[in-house]
Amino acid sequence: MPELPEVENIVSYIRNILLNRIILYTVIKNDNLRWRVPFEIKQLFNVRVFNVYRRGKYIILKLYSGYIIIHLGMTGSFRLLFNKSNFGKHDCLDLIIDSGIIIRYSDCRKFGFWLWFNKEDKDFFLNKLGPEPLSKNFNCNYLYNLTRLKKLSIKSFLMNSRFVVGIGNIYANESLFKSGIMPTRLSMDINFDECVTLVNSIKKILLIAIKYNGTTIKNFKQIDGKPGEFAKYLKVYGRRNKLCKKCNNLLIYIRQNQRSSFFCKFCQN
Repeated sequence: MPELPEVENIVSYIRNILLNRIILYTVIKNDNLRWRVPFEIKQLFNVRVFNVYRRGKYIILKLYSGYIIIHLGMTGSFRLLFNKSNFGKHDCLDLIIDSGIIIRYSDCRKFGFWLWFNKEDKDFFLNKLGPEPLSKNFNCNYLYNLTRLKKLSIKSFLMNSRFVVGIGNIYANESLFKSGIMPTRLSMDINFDECVTLVNSIKKILLIAIKYNGTTIKNFKQIDGKPGEFAKYLKVYGRRNKLCKKCNNLLIYIRQNQRSSFFCKFCQN
């Protein structure tokens, strides 16, 4: 599933294509995503895009009459077309832009979604989310105070969007390794100094991942078709039965809440 760095790169790319442009109309090939594509999106006609931004893993298009909120699910992706072409097996919809560019959305597993909101409903939908991990609101005091109240593993805490957004499985694993913290530790047992280290590690990992256009493990590709290059720099994620790059001992793999966790029992405690 695309996480914050992957979505940030996609948003940066399509912002340059869409900002202050006109969506002439949409073409729907398959609206059977996680939820049906709303009527308002199907009927778009000559509407200007005033902003393109990210909140957590959501891509948000601000239009004159409302907001489109997009989630890529497990396998959602965009690509640019410069001429009309037939839809492929997994293609779902096109945004036809006044510049002559077509933005095509594809999703082979159909877990992504496109939703339509007015401002009030959009705010209600997004206000349930925790702070952005790269913002000033996500700091050691915030993390320490909130973890005192939560009796769950620190990895599960980091992946809960009510507490902090955008930190998916890849970056939770990597940030905990960089911090020297076991993913199975209870969040309420993480001390203040560890919270300082963990916050700094999360921010550094995410910024480096953004720099390298995210992480491609299987499906993720940038809009230009290139893979995310941060996979070259992974220290633990996906390295089952391999040696720790720091201490040369065998990495441990377990399942936590149906997700893969990778760690070093010598470098993390």
